[in-house]
Amino acid sequence: MRSDQVRLNNGITIPLLGMGTYSFENHSKSTEHAVQLALKTGYRHFDTARIYGSEAALGNALSDAISTGVVQREDVFVTSKLWGSHHHDPVSALQKTLTIMGMEYIDMYLVHWPVRLKSWVCDPIPKEDEFEQLCLDVTWAGMEKCLDMGLCRGIGVSNFSSKKLQNLLDFASVPPAVNQVEMHPMWRQNKLRDFCSDHNIHVSAYSPLGGPGNLWGSTAVIESPLIKSMALKHRATPAQIALSWGLLKGASVIVKSFNQERLKENKGALDLKLEYDEILEIDSKMKEMKIMRGEVFVNQATSPYKTIQELWDYEI
Repeated sequence: MRSDQVRLNNGITIPLLGMGTYSFENHSKSTEHAVQLALKTGYRHFDTARIYGSEAALGNALSDAISTGVVQREDVFVTSKLWGSHHHDPVSALQKTLTIMGMEYIDMYLVHWPVRLKSWVCDPIPKEDEFEQLCLDVTWAGMEKCLDMGLCRGIGVSNFSSKKLQNLLDFASVPPAVNQVEMHPMWRQNKLRDFCSDHNIHVSAYSPLGGPGNLWGSTAVIESPLIKSMALKHRATPAQIALSWGLLKGASVIVKSFNQERLKENKGALDLKLEYDEILEIDSKMKEMKIMRGEVFVNQATSPYKTIQELWDYEI
């Protein structure tokens, strides 16, 4: 197995560095171009979701690259996600994703949030009357069927707390292979990472730089004086320090950049090794701050989560 990959509990391997394709502007052509740049730079792991609106652009770019021999399908790892309004029928949702992407299968299909919405909801910010009670056993049975039908090679979750994972493990025939969560030097996920390690669930980090450039993101990680000082010491960039920290914690990192130089820069984190005392310094000195809090899934009326603490089971 290559050093830039890790083996999951289902036997397949996932590249440790991934490219995120969420873009608020969602310009299809710019997304396609960025994916093409990423492929040329050596990226082989691509992350999308129905709600991102980037499935078609990613699929087009990958199809072009495969048909022209730039890459073979089996060398690319593609993740997409089940949105809350599709919990009633994950099979149909994934079949639609495959149609949109022009692919026969994806490598990983994740439950995007532990939130079920009414089937007609397509807005990333649901209204109060658009929630339904989460029946995770029903959702997961559909996810397992996707796997059985060969529509994906692996199934997992995203934004799940330790408690929600334990609940899932109590009834799942197939355990989740991945839990994709926010993780960076200012949101270290110690409890969750320990739980996932104990149960052989791989942690994949989204917003590993804190989401700078996103409407909800922050520059606090890459502007941290501690991260900057380590970057100077290693003749690296703050982004490379933050990504290296995540990689050394055993996570794969999904970082979004459509800029060729930054794509190259981020890939350089694979060759950067922080020292043990530097890891300890980050862990002990940097304050904790969760950036993607999920307030849109909390309300007093119809959401199963009346408070932020309930959404995250007090892991926030």
